[in-house]
Amino acid sequence: MTTEISTSINIKEPRWDQGTFMGRAKHFFTVTDPRNVLLTNEQLENAHKVISDYRQGVMSPGLTEDELWRAKYIFDSAFHPDTGEKMILIGRMSAQVPMNMTITGCMMTFYKTTPAVVLWQWINQSFNAIVNYTNRSGDAPLSVNQLGTAYVSATTGAVATALGLNALTKHISPLIGRLVPFAAVAAANCINIPLMRQRELKHGIPITDENDNRLGESTTAAKQAISQVVVSRILMASPGMAIPPFLMNTLEKKAFLKKFPWMSAPIQVVLVGFCLVFATPLCCALFPQKSSMSVSRLEPELQEKIRASHPGVERIYFNKGL
Repeated sequence: MTTEISTSINIKEPRWDQGTFMGRAKHFFTVTDPRNVLLTNEQLENAHKVISDYRQGVMSPGLTEDELWRAKYIFDSAFHPDTGEKMILIGRMSAQVPMNMTITGCMMTFYKTTPAVVLWQWINQSFNAIVNYTNRSGDAPLSVNQLGTAYVSATTGAVATALGLNALTKHISPLIGRLVPFAAVAAANCINIPLMRQRELKHGIPITDENDNRLGESTTAAKQAISQVVVSRILMASPGMAIPPFLMNTLEKKAFLKKFPWMSAPIQVVLVGFCLVFATPLCCALFPQKSSMSVSRLEPELQEKIRASHPGVERIYFNKGL
């Protein structure tokens, strides 16, 4: 049976308790569901209308609570939480599994030659740049010059790391060589994410009180947000880039892959995809999406401003991005 709609459901917050890892995991399993990529523009606009209407106290006839929550998660999967803009399709978190399983599988299959390393690291960092920009925190745009600088720097860093590590591992175990793409991805995340979100580090991200009243912009909050995202992204890539190499190292010694070597890439893509289906939402859930910190940890001038205008506020909140 469906539940009768209530007029007091807080759809600004996720359906599950975000103070627990399990609640955040349920939330992100829904947000990162790859099936959301297949939703039509009509379905997205309908969800947008349902949510916008409900926020204004208008409810569609016959709307149930389950349908409202479904609309909210469709809305959250496609529209930016700060700007309200519809996000680029491949930049959405629901596209992470299909896009990353393909790119990562190919990176880990074609890693032995320099042209292949350059090509797949470039493709990966191009994709990462889109994801990092799409899921940034705050509502201020990056200039074309800033975007270009961040993109070139991250791509160059990833390719240089991969080529350097490939050169170092030529005379050691092939299994170690298979882990080179992961090392390159981890290094690139440490470059790409801060660069794509450099404006936040310079000018801060919006911070609010517990009632969503905007209190200003904080660079300290931006640093915490970006560091949490870097950790999450590296751990997100770990299972898909660390487990398949061990399995493929064994499988490639078997008769099947010796007879059908072209199957190596598809098998690797499937293995990576299986890992990512679980790693993506679970690593997104490591830190609350709506992060917080004590006012006493903010920049001194911002502390003074908040204590003068909102003396009762002891903790501030911000969207950390994904």
